[in-house]
Amino acid sequence: MTSLCQQLSDYLDVRREFGYALANAERWLGHFVHYCEARGADVVTSELAIAWATQPTNCGAAYHSQRLSAVRGFARYLQALDSRTVVPPTRLLSNGYRRPAPYLYSSAEAWSLMRAARELSPELRAVTTEAILGLLFASGLRIGEALGLERSDVDLADGVLTVRHSKFDRSREVPLHPTCVAALLAYERRREHLMPRETSSAFFVSDTGGRVPYHRFRTDFRALVAKVPMASPPSGHVRIHDARHTFCVNVLTRWHDEEADVRALLPSLSTYMGHVNPASTYWYLSASPQLLEHAVTRLETTYEATS
Repeated sequence: MTSLCQQLSDYLDVRREFGYALANAERWLGHFVHYCEARGADVVTSELAIAWATQPTNCGAAYHSQRLSAVRGFARYLQALDSRTVVPPTRLLSNGYRRPAPYLYSSAEAWSLMRAARELSPELRAVTTEAILGLLFASGLRIGEALGLERSDVDLADGVLTVRHSKFDRSREVPLHPTCVAALLAYERRREHLMPRETSSAFFVSDTGGRVPYHRFRTDFRALVAKVPMASPPSGHVRIHDARHTFCVNVLTRWHDEEADVRALLPSLSTYMGHVNPASTYWYLSASPQLLEHAVTRLETTYEATS
């Protein structure tokens, strides 16, 4: 009989043929297989899966659920090869995950953060941080996408960014507003003046000449947030990712104000944001009281017109 270790290798090969990266799954399932083999088990059962998934005691239910979910996918594959395999039911180890309420920046807060960035030193660090913040607020990019931009990915002549191998290994083109293009051109000129010798292929360059590390940007961002007067965030803290939420909510709000067909436009916004499916974009409708009010008004108008 084929060992669980070999079956895991075959399973990962099959899934990767369909484009899945499975970095976490490979690590977790490797540990799970060793766990089973150490107990003399050659078949996956719910009892083994739950016992392994809940081993770490210093983490929350969401982490346990993710580990069990990885085993569940492997078990479904194994069940077709060995009828003794038991697939853990989906109701087990509910993760209880709730998306944190986003902090929606006002226009004044966004500008204040960018102005505060100008006080950083040295100067290249200041202009780079300001430019990154401006791009996040103007385009809705994920911070990892912005920091990962290569110079060749930024076509300011046509006003388009190419985001490569982002979340779920997806790539897309992101058109930019002319004001955003102008700001990036100004940053590019300032970067070339402060760092004449090209030391990195990255578009956004740190004061040491390399790509801006996420942890460095996060540290600067937190320092800027502490300086700028801001409303109390619902989740207890302001996140970099909330700039993306703010962009999406602003777009949806503008469409509602313009009485555009939001339902017809949502798929294009979903593509622009790099969402896997429009359901992820629909979530933003509940992220803002103003958007909810617009949605209710549209619903009432439609109901009155058809009743």
